[in-house]
Amino acid sequence: MIKSLLLSITLASTSLFAHTAIMSCFDNGDGTITCEGGFSDGSSASGVKFRVEQNDKAVFEAKMSEDSEVTFNKPVGNYNAVFDAGEGHAVYIKGSDITE
Repeated sequence: MIKSLLLSITLASTSLFAHTAIMSCFDNGDGTITCEGGFSDGSSASGVKFRVEQNDKAVFEAKMSEDSEVTFNKPVGNYNAVFDAGEGHAVYIKGSDITE
């Protein structure tokens, strides 16, 4: 019974951490930014929350499209693009790191 319980807990915890959130963003050169999200195991990011933050406030919020991407107008000043797939699965990219 205890071995079975330990095996169940081990399998459950392994599946919780089986993938890592990943995101890349690029400047389209037309005043917009496109970010693509996903998971290291190849899972889709469709429907995953995404936001753009400036001064610790969300200035744009959306969900990843069926293609696991989102496009937004490039903010003026410093900002962060945030792919938020839940606790432990968030990716932050500084606007200054996003290039064409």
